[in-house]
Amino acid sequence: MKRDIKTRGDIELLVTTFYDEIRFDPVIGHIFTRVIGANPEKYLHLMTNFWENTLFYTGSYTGNPIETHRRLNKIFPLRDEHFRRWVTLFTSTIDKLFEGQKALLAKQRASAISTIIKTKILQ
Repeated sequence: MKRDIKTRGDIELLVTTFYDEIRFDPVIGHIFTRVIGANPEKYLHLMTNFWENTLFYTGSYTGNPIETHRRLNKIFPLRDEHFRRWVTLFTSTIDKLFEGQKALLAKQRASAISTIIKTKILQ
């Protein structure tokens, strides 16, 4: 039986597993390779803070994901399929590692966040 997401360590596992897998994806891997760049530790720390704040309201993330994606979109035009693929891969990573209320919440939030960012970027 899998366990639920309960700690920052669980979120670190989710984030590192996801980004280890996504970089090989034929649809969006090249985008993340470019975004992560030469400093993957910094990026993974930022994403861990984001998801920790998203699930546990810790205040550990203070960035602006919409602005970040707007800048990315200028460098690499994002399409609906990129957002759909991200949600699919993120959800499948959660399902591989976890189950429970926080895991379900993470999947719901991922879908909602993707929709919001996509709507703001692809207007």
